[in-house]
Amino acid sequence: MSIPKMMKAMTLTAYDHLELVSVPVPQPGPGEVLCRIKSVAICGSDPKMIHGGYAFTNWPPYYPFIMGHEWAGQIVALGEGVEDFKIGDRVAGEAHVPFFSISGSEFVEMFVGMGAAKVRDLFKQANEKAPCIVFIDEIDTIGKKRDGAGMGGNDEREQTLNQLLTEMDGFDGKKGVVILAATNRPESLDPALLRPGRFDRRIPVELPDLKGREAILKVHGKKVKVDESVDYNEIARATNGASGAELANIVNEAALRAVRMGRKTVSQQDLEESVETVIAGYQKKDAGVSGDEKKIVSYHEIGHALVAALQTHSAPVHKITIVPRTSGALGYTMQVEADQRFLMSREEAFNKIVTLTGGRAAEELIFHSITTGASNDIEQATKIARAMVTRYGMSDHFGMVALETVNNAYLGGDTSLACSAETAARVDEEVIALVKSAYEKAKAILSGHEDKLHELADYLLDKETITGEEFMKILEEKKEAGDAEA
Repeated sequence: MSIPKMMKAMTLTAYDHLELVSVPVPQPGPGEVLCRIKSVAICGSDPKMIHGGYAFTNWPPYYPFIMGHEWAGQIVALGEGVEDFKIGDRVAGEAHVPFFSISGSEFVEMFVGMGAAKVRDLFKQANEKAPCIVFIDEIDTIGKKRDGAGMGGNDEREQTLNQLLTEMDGFDGKKGVVILAATNRPESLDPALLRPGRFDRRIPVELPDLKGREAILKVHGKKVKVDESVDYNEIARATNGASGAELANIVNEAALRAVRMGRKTVSQQDLEESVETVIAGYQKKDAGVSGDEKKIVSYHEIGHALVAALQTHSAPVHKITIVPRTSGALGYTMQVEADQRFLMSREEAFNKIVTLTGGRAAEELIFHSITTGASNDIEQATKIARAMVTRYGMSDHFGMVALETVNNAYLGGDTSLACSAETAARVDEEVIALVKSAYEKAKAILSGHEDKLHELADYLLDKETITGEEFMKILEEKKEAGDAEA
């Protein structure tokens, strides 16, 4: 990438005097990067600087001063010692203005009027320090919908909200004060807060996708010594649905495991084990599980894996273990999608239920009895089946009718039925029929491959933990042997 020696820059040479001049392209010093600017924003501070609004402060620090502190561009050169960036990275400059951060709970007081007083004080400081950014975290604490019941137990909270609305209406947009707020419960906010002129722009922060998870892992991986052979993409695929904080915890757990093992670098195995630790808890090899119970667990987990492998539209088996975990699980089967998935067909959803019922089906087929080990499988299978009927429109009887609504999408996403009692009873019948059908399919698959079930279960019982590659190798060997005999 060629870098010119000179560039044009809009320069503030004195108060109220702008000039477009040619200046040398700066060379990045130690710890600095050189960026080619793609775009520059004009904010409230720019006209204030031009007209001498900062005459008695230390900003700008010198003249002539190049305007445009809010920018976005691409890195074209690196200074000595820069490790966090590389040439070609797209970056953006910071606002370089005062930042006021406060939690919504800090406005909540026992005494009447104190919350409103804190709001007035906050916005007074913001006006004095303009341009600045005001950030209110957990705004739902004071910004909940007003019930209109008049004087009540929450009157102090409503007074605080009213004061916040008043202050936001009284802001002069030319002063350069930006107000931000965050919440996990946007549906609970008062409509008055969300009208144009107040909080009129919503920026949802969703869970990271595959590329996002990989990038987050790399960022946290820079803080520890990581082996060059580590495949972040594989770890990212195994952590579907994980948040940024959970990914940071995975890297931290991997570093702790490497230290316990007496190694100076984090390996792929450390990261894979830390994924399991965050998801299922620490290993409990001294849990005291009897031999008979371990055998049942072994057949249970192989039942899941075998049903998944012998179906279409199922994620590949990544790992199978019967080592107990601190979460209470006596074993589990991990499946990892090859690519990021955003949609699920009816066949895929049904086959997922079939896989979940595979463990219980194996228990019944081999031991002619059932245990409590399938409790989580039952919960997950029922949840998927109910969603197919009530939310995804995958029921032949109901079709494309929404019978369930999702509440608190950013807090677990609990659901509630929106239908009559008669319809709810019919929904229950369809869910039960769907799970029963999946269970019968799982039993049919395992009955047709009982010899493979025995061999794989014995192998898992001996090894305690096997990879998806080991599992598929044994399965394919059996298939080839069967084909040769035929």
